[in-house]
Amino acid sequence: MLDFIPDFPRTILAFLVVLGVLVFIHELGHYLAARWRGVHVDAFAIGFGRAITSWTDRRGTEWRLAWIPLGGYVKLHGQADLGELSAEDKAKLRPGQTFHDKPVRDRAIVVVAGPVANFLLAILLFAGLFAFHGQPVGQTAIGAVAPGSAAERAGLLAGDEIISLDGNRVTRFDQLQRYIQPRAGQEVAVALTREGREMVLRATPGIRPGSEAAPLGVLGVQGSAVRFEPMDPLSALAAGAAQTLDVSSQTMVGIWEMLTGQRSARDLGGPIKIAEVSGEAASLGIVPLVNLMALLSVSLGLLNLFPVPLLDGGHLLFYAIEAVRGRPLPARAQEYGFRAGFALLIGLFVFATWNDIAHGAIGRWVAGLVS
Repeated sequence: MLDFIPDFPRTILAFLVVLGVLVFIHELGHYLAARWRGVHVDAFAIGFGRAITSWTDRRGTEWRLAWIPLGGYVKLHGQADLGELSAEDKAKLRPGQTFHDKPVRDRAIVVVAGPVANFLLAILLFAGLFAFHGQPVGQTAIGAVAPGSAAERAGLLAGDEIISLDGNRVTRFDQLQRYIQPRAGQEVAVALTREGREMVLRATPGIRPGSEAAPLGVLGVQGSAVRFEPMDPLSALAAGAAQTLDVSSQTMVGIWEMLTGQRSARDLGGPIKIAEVSGEAASLGIVPLVNLMALLSVSLGLLNLFPVPLLDGGHLLFYAIEAVRGRPLPARAQEYGFRAGFALLIGLFVFATWNDIAHGAIGRWVAGLVS
């Protein structure tokens, strides 16, 4: 789609488009929910820092586009602690339209609407791909078996279509890889279809070369070409919802595997990795770019639901505690929580960015210079 643009400008442009859409939809969810629950919105911003342009609508909401495109925010009226406001600022508050005046239920709806908007966007994007481009079919069919591999020893053949592993159904090749990687040396029951017949073979994944220190299992198979079958709009919408749920589940499994050491933390990517992948997807066409946007929208929705102060999930945790206690947590406890959440997020950001630099295109470029 954008392969006529040089790599670096294409990467930056694709990154801005992808991140801009995801952030806008997320903040739009907060904005629309706030309007629904009667909370005035003081500002709607995409990006941080000095504004490129801004304007104020007839409702008094300032719309702002800023220079640093790494997020955005919706400033809700009366969202700050009322005890910190001066008498002059309190006099400017709109009665009945302040965020903190609303019951816990309304505040929770406004907060959760951001992640929900990201999930809805993912459903619509996947549905659009399934309706116009087609749903992938035959994604677990084997295209080739490596000589001497665990798959060959188990009797797997090209043309076999894998149904399940140890009774766990698989519908995509990446699910097969995720299941096999942490099971080097462990026997796996592979259910498959061959020429219309179902059978079960037993394979013991080998160790991927170069991963001896932290063994990764490998079967030694390649996927066959995937075909696409267009769907009617209603079926596409249902399939889009199912795909969003499946991606959410797989993402949570991947995070758990990182936390338990079953998967390398090198797979954790940050903004540089997102930019690189966005540029690559843009060079391949609109379908890979839209698919990437849907995947990232799911990730953004899930990330914001984590119960970490500063994230939407952290606010929801505080509201749940308030609902149980009948009153908010003390201001000092909330402050400590936000500080801890800020430190955790900064740490994750630094770690993910280091991964991007050390193991991505920048790291390879530096290694090339040194060598």
